[in-house]
Amino acid sequence: MRRWTPSGALAANIEITSATVQRGDVIQIGGQPCRVADLIQLPAGAKRLCFESGELLTVHARTRLIALRMQRKW
Repeated sequence: MRRWTPSGALAANIEITSATVQRGDVIQIGGQPCRVADLIQLPAGAKRLCFESGELLTVHARTRLIALRMQRKW
């Protein structure tokens, strides 16, 4: 997995749910930053997050996580 490095864009910690998670969000799991590479819609509002490292995480409709999201300043 490539290490994430800031590139001059603004980064913000935000609370995400299965409805608001986006590709590129960085979620810290077990002390390791994991970048969301793909999202798969599941029944009942859940989503399966596929990380760049190949791991999977299922986020249910009521799950709340904190993610680092890059804010584009155009």
